[in-house]
Amino acid sequence: LIHDVALQKLPMVLALDRAGIVGADGATHAGLFDIPFLRCVPHVSVACPADEDECRKLLTTAYQQDHAVAVRYPRGAGVGAPITTELSALPFGKAQLQRQGESIAILAFGTLLYPALQAAESLDASVANMRWVKPLDEETLLNLAKHHSRIVVLEEGAVQGGAASAVMECLHHHRILRDVLALGVPDEFTEHGDPAKLLALCGLDAQGIERSIRERFFSGRAS
Repeated sequence: LIHDVALQKLPMVLALDRAGIVGADGATHAGLFDIPFLRCVPHVSVACPADEDECRKLLTTAYQQDHAVAVRYPRGAGVGAPITTELSALPFGKAQLQRQGESIAILAFGTLLYPALQAAESLDASVANMRWVKPLDEETLLNLAKHHSRIVVLEEGAVQGGAASAVMECLHHHRILRDVLALGVPDEFTEHGDPAKLLALCGLDAQGIERSIRERFFSGRAS
């Protein structure tokens, strides 16, 4: 990737199947480490579609670029999003605000958008479908940081060096101090098993996300 693609700035679409927890394939095939690896390579972008329709559109977007773009998507079925027949593109490097809330902003990278929206209902949190880890949509991030005192980053991947790290690096660069909660897969190999159960064990289902947010931001206070 570095020698044969990135150094030459070649246009290539990297379709990363099995992104995140893969369940039956076990630890040997878990796609948890691609974000930390890819986002440090120059001339390589990383997209995280939230559902099957967005995956088609981001693959189309990737195909239209003049450099390498990785599009990461999970193994198995999607959430059942309606599929558009045309292969239309989405704005490169741009996120989408899905829900407007109060003091908490949840930044969802990939398929964790849907449990994030569930958790946000009882928390009255804003939710952004970030779509891109690299380039990170700094405009959306900084606007959310301006209007929210607490930020939650969700990713189905390794926390170390992942999307949350990119968010915190951006905030640090702009000298913005916010309380950031990074939720992802812990620093250990995941077991063989049902993906939904494994996500729940990692606290990445809707209930686990809400619980982690309450423990971090509302512990000792009425929620």
